[in-house]
Amino acid sequence: MAGSVNKVILIGNLGADPEVRHTQDGRPVCNLRVATSESWRDKSSGERRERTEWHRVVIFSEGLCRIAEQYLRKGSKVYLEGQLQTRKWEDQQGQERYSTEVVLQGFNSTLTMLDSRSSGAGDSSNDSFGGGQSEGSGYSAPAEGQTSGGQPNNGTSSTGSFEKELDDEIPF
Repeated sequence: MAGSVNKVILIGNLGADPEVRHTQDGRPVCNLRVATSESWRDKSSGERRERTEWHRVVIFSEGLCRIAEQYLRKGSKVYLEGQLQTRKWEDQQGQERYSTEVVLQGFNSTLTMLDSRSSGAGDSSNDSFGGGQSEGSGYSAPAEGQTSGGQPNNGTSSTGSFEKELDDEIPF
């Protein structure tokens, strides 16, 4: 099929601290367990129900591994963009097994920390995470006083001028 898309977007919480290992050539590989939940009200009983789905996430980007290891902890809220990949492996009994994972690798991946620094890294300050951008991958938020384009903010909102350009009138 010519026009296919393999993209996963998750917003969830880490179920454990990031697990960083290194390949034989010394490159870091970070494993995350991310929980996403959906809730609804049961029509028959009226009680609130919730279902949690667990996702295996593997980060191959060295910069994102460093950020995950340094700032993320169990319970941290994250936004992730990556691709689904299924790999085949053999267990100790020689049985073929398959694992499907969300893989963050290269320029098509994003890791955004949605918690404040104090709740994610145990720091007492109340700042948001600064730019955690690396290797063209995603970042959390622009540093204070800067817009996402890296220009000084000067106290004006970058969305204010954009909103003025929008016209609510229907063109026909």
